[in-house]
Amino acid sequence: MYIVVQGEDPGFDIFVNGHALARNEDALERLAEKLGVKPLLEFFSADQNSMALLLEEGAGDPEWAKTLPPPQWFSPEDGLISICTLLDFLRPSLTALGNETTAVIGELDEFEFVLRKTAAKHLRWQLAVSWK
Repeated sequence: MYIVVQGEDPGFDIFVNGHALARNEDALERLAEKLGVKPLLEFFSADQNSMALLLEEGAGDPEWAKTLPPPQWFSPEDGLISICTLLDFLRPSLTALGNETTAVIGELDEFEFVLRKTAAKHLRWQLAVSWK
């Protein structure tokens, strides 16, 4: 999982490591729902080019990819609500996701940092995924 910021160059580094988040997406989705916030994958969006890359990686169905809606962009503040709520729960519960909890917290911290910069620049974002 990684962040895409709308526009050509937001003026800051948007790199985030989302490997632990991807490995734990099912558990994080259940946790987000339990905490009453949007699961991270609800911020996923892809355009034709992004889907073409996923298809090259062997993920997805080519017919489904043809029916994608236009890319959606989200408010960084909405993403921060989910991320900060997850962090508030996980920080004092270092065993909530077993031995993955610390890695997930680290990646959520990276997401929070990037989304705070995105908000400061009044930009929008979306979540993207890669299977590599």
